[in-house]
Amino acid sequence: MSILEYNGSGVVAMCGKNCVAIASDMRYGVQQTTVATDMHKVYKMHDKVYIGMAGLATDMQTLVQRFRFRLKMYELREERKIKPNVFANLVSSMLYQKRFGPYFVEPVIAGLGDKNKPFICAMDLIGAPVYTDNFLVSGTSSEELYGVCEAMYRPNLEPDDLFETVSQCLQAAVDRDCLAGWGAEVYVICPDRVIHKTLKSRQD
Repeated sequence: MSILEYNGSGVVAMCGKNCVAIASDMRYGVQQTTVATDMHKVYKMHDKVYIGMAGLATDMQTLVQRFRFRLKMYELREERKIKPNVFANLVSSMLYQKRFGPYFVEPVIAGLGDKNKPFICAMDLIGAPVYTDNFLVSGTSSEELYGVCEAMYRPNLEPDDLFETVSQCLQAAVDRDCLAGWGAEVYVICPDRVIHKTLKSRQD
């Protein structure tokens, strides 16, 4: 078993029409043993930038603290909020700095950039980024997520439709992965608000 599969996870980000969604499961496990069902894997950086992380839970917690520190330093120096593409570059360079002893984390970044254009980006554990304008997945459920997202995704979805699509994709995928599931949380980032909902799912 890969160290990236030790805790299990499923993270998905999806673009809509002037909105973007990011969602994750809530299981915290040690291999096949479920320890908790209320673990957050999507973190708010500010109102228009969120990051979801899949991989080793201890490294996720370490990185979130470091990201928040770097963001506060950026805001003090620049006197403005960081843009999602700049934050993606920051995450990429921080991961690449540790490439010889990497953090075992695969992040997914979602946010709204200039003129509320949706932005999503995913990386591997050494920070090699991939950018797209439809959807990105990460975690032990990534193969299942690719299948359902390719079947269900449509471009230019409104926030309510985007929420429904990303929720159904995540629920269908984690039900087929024994290392993820046990509830989910979804964030839909809109220009004027952020919709946050917690979903119930199969408890087995």
